[in-house]
This record gives sequence, structure tokens and C-alpha cells, in this order.
Amino acid sequence: MAGKLSSVEATGRLPEGMGGLAKGLAIIEAFSPRRTRMTVSEAAQSSGTSRASARRCLLTLTELGYLEFDGKYFRPQPRLLALSAAYSGTRSLSQIAQPFLRAARDELHESISLAVLDREAALFVARSEAERLVTTGISIGTRIDLYCSATGRVLLSAWTDERVSTYLDRVKVEARTKYSLVRKVSLRDAVRSVRAQGYGFTDQELEIGLRSIAVPVVDSRGAIVAAMSASASSARVTIQQMVKGFVPVLRVSADGLGRAL
Repeated sequence: MAGKLSSVEATGRLPEGMGGLAKGLAIIEAFSPRRTRMTVSEAAQSSGTSRASARRCLLTLTELGYLEFDGKYFRPQPRLLALSAAYSGTRSLSQIAQPFLRAARDELHESISLAVLDREAALFVARSEAERLVTTGISIGTRIDLYCSATGRVLLSAWTDERVSTYLDRVKVEARTKYSLVRKVSLRDAVRSVRAQGYGFTDQELEIGLRSIAVPVVDSRGAIVAAMSASASSARVTIQQMVKGFVPVLRVSADGLGRAL
């Protein structure tokens, strides 16, 4: 027996709420390996929606963490991986990253973590623990403000100076320890240093006795999609030793992960 026609089949139109969802999905589908960034006008044209509708959808997706906006272009964020993995059954970012984290852990004998941008925080999505544990308070699912962590500063280095300044003007900067950078000019300089040197670090800024260093994970488009970090006791290693001994190992694993994405 034939069933009843749905409202979409009967009228040829989507209800208002479903229409908004459809527009958002159309915009997501407009992104591709060949189109990795879009303006509002480009999104409207590609998705067949009005400019006003496209703008609302893009801003909503940005607010939810699926896109980022640099003032002109919207770009997909790693959170979109969860959508594709949920359907296709492909490996998630954390699963892809695990062998690379283990390789760095086995060579450095320190715990290695992977974080991605989640709105205005570094979200830790994967970790490989060393036998010699250092109390960091970091576990999968932990979120740390971008300004105060090595991984966060690496992720911030992908932003323009103007966007970093806007973020720092908006965020409430708090000292975690007596060593924390709290002056916004110092934080801006720390982000610029990451761009110039290719790594970021914190020296007992999150916790007394803990040093961390991080490098970017760059995909085939040249975009920073994550930050890979190592943490160690300040009694065991200096920042200079971490730069000399940790950074090359982290870069090998981060580069491998970038190619695997």
C-alpha cells in the first residue's frame, strides 16, 4: 500500500527549519579539495542561495566551529572531519594520528599530544602517554585557551596579526603561574615567533615544573590543521634542549601526519 506523501513531496518545498538546514548543507558541499575557501558571494553562487542566506549559514557554521573566518574567506575546520567519518566509516583524525604520536613518544620517551582549533581554544583530540608520566592535566577532550598553551600559540600562528590582536583584545588573559605571559604585546610576539621559527613553547606557564613545545601539522594545502606537542619536567630538560632535541622529532611525525591527511 502506498504511503502518504511527505510535505516536501506534496508541496515541492522544504519547511522553514529544514530549508535552513538544506542551505547549510549545500554550502558545506560547495567546499572541495579544489575550493578550500570561499567568500560570502562565492558561497551563495556555489550553493544556489541568496547572499543574505549564505552569510547567515556561514556565520552559524563558524560559530559552531565547522568553519573559520579571516575577515574575507571562510575555510573548513577539522571539526568537519567528524561529519564525514560518521557516514563513511573512515578513520578519524585521532586514529590517523596515533601511529605518528607513538613514534614521537618512543623516540623522546615523553607524552605526545595532538590538538585542533575549537572556536577559541585548543582541543586535545589524541594523545600517546609515556611510561614516565608528567602530571599535566591534559587528556583527550581537554580544552585550553589559545593564548596560554604551546599548541594554542601554534594554532594562532595561522591567523593574521589583525585577527590575533582582535582575539587578544576580546579574551580575558589570566596568569596560571608566576611565569605566565599576560601582557598582550608579549603574547603577540610569542605568536609571531612561532611563525618565524616553526614551533611554540611554554616554560612553566601552565604549571610549575612543566615545559611544553609544539609544532604545526600542515596539510597538503599548506594549512595548519593541528598542533603536535610534547611536555616534560623542567627538572629534566631546558627549553634549549627541547628546541634542539624535541623539535626535529616532532616535525618528522607532524610532517608524516600532514601527508597522511
